[in-house]
Amino acid sequence: MKKSDMIAAIAENTGVTKSDAEKVFNATFELFKDELSKGNKVSVAGFGTFKISERAAREGRNPQTGETIHINASKSVSFKAGTELKSKLN
Repeated sequence: MKKSDMIAAIAENTGVTKSDAEKVFNATFELFKDELSKGNKVSVAGFGTFKISERAAREGRNPQTGETIHINASKSVSFKAGTELKSKLN
């Protein structure tokens, strides 16, 4: 499902215009990004929790040449599904 499909579904299910649904959708995900960039977790009851995971710097290999390379430390977002979402999937 693409963003435009989600916005259309939200508009249809709530009876608001697509324009208003898009504003709420965009504001929601901007809030997620802002909170995660501050290092905070974002929990949505019944759905799950998004949080920042840190990866340490490490040595890796270039698969084409076999040469050892340095991989810098980085951050990424991880998601843990809530029990309600898990039960719906199973």
